[in-house]
Amino acid sequence: MTCRHPNIQRNEKKRKEKLLDLRPPTIGSLPPSLDIPSPPSKKPQAHHISESTLLNLFKSQQDHLNYFFPNLDLSQALSFTETLLNSRGTIFFSGVGKSGFVANKISQTLVSLGIRSSFLSPLDALHGDIGALSSADILVLFSKSGSTEELLRLVPCARAKGVYLISVTSVSNNALANACDMNVHLPLERELCPFDLAPVTSTAIQMVFGDTVAIALMGAKNLTKEQYAANHPAGRIGKSLIFKVKDVMKKQDELPVCKEGDLIMDQLVELTSKGCGCLLVIDEDYHLLGTFTDGDLRRTLKASGEAIFKLTVGEMCNRKPRTIGAEAMAVEAMQKMESPPSPVQFLPVIDHQNVLIGIVTLHGLVSAGL
Repeated sequence: MTCRHPNIQRNEKKRKEKLLDLRPPTIGSLPPSLDIPSPPSKKPQAHHISESTLLNLFKSQQDHLNYFFPNLDLSQALSFTETLLNSRGTIFFSGVGKSGFVANKISQTLVSLGIRSSFLSPLDALHGDIGALSSADILVLFSKSGSTEELLRLVPCARAKGVYLISVTSVSNNALANACDMNVHLPLERELCPFDLAPVTSTAIQMVFGDTVAIALMGAKNLTKEQYAANHPAGRIGKSLIFKVKDVMKKQDELPVCKEGDLIMDQLVELTSKGCGCLLVIDEDYHLLGTFTDGDLRRTLKASGEAIFKLTVGEMCNRKPRTIGAEAMAVEAMQKMESPPSPVQFLPVIDHQNVLIGIVTLHGLVSAGL
């Protein structure tokens, strides 16, 4: 057997030790001096605001808004309103940031009043949307400072299209006002923000101004309630002024009809299957004779017992039910159902000759959004 030289054995030992040092340490072999972060022992402290602090903020905002009204130049506001009223084209609104949101909202309010209006993004305008402008149009630019760069870049391009330019600002002698054909100054005492930076009072003033002008235009154009409703057909206001009974009533095969000589017990399926909670009693010519409800059924059963099997609908029906015409407004039907002495869940719909043509139910009115 050959023996290794002592120096070779020492070198191999050192090499093995180095290899062991290069291995990643296991959790159990971490040195005790290494600091491992421990999970936080306490939850982050919750922030609170006192009722008095909130009340003071509301009062301060009220004071800032109250500064606006007596200091507004009514001659400017009137000129602005009359200019919009006499517009031959579309009234465009534009703005950046929070003022842009306000401008968009005011534009939508005018649209809901039947006035041609639209919001024009200043950025998109410079990339093609300015093509919507014509010489008959008005462009209203909302900016608190009047130095909004995007609006200042838009002005010469819009002017080249022959548009009438109006700025609505809150800082005196600003660049935007000087570049436009008309300026409306909205007096601003200061922002509610403690740093006087966040636009929370200035935007409120813009909204108040724009919406008030919108209502002035509404009055000047003599917009009727019916015309307003026609612009809101999906809303409850519109439905209440547009929908008639004939638009929401059940008719023909949907009607739970029977003859006065029919036995009550023979008509239970008809009473329950049509979802109206009643029977409409008619003669051979479809004239309405009365109504019989599921409530009448319960009362008859309680009072008559087994005798109910021999009773006819005509013997127990209500001969003087509330009725309504097909041309009546649907909201009138709801009011009639809820009127004294006691509310009802349905109204038979008849023509001028007392011929049954339909039924309107409370459930149907509610489902229609009324």
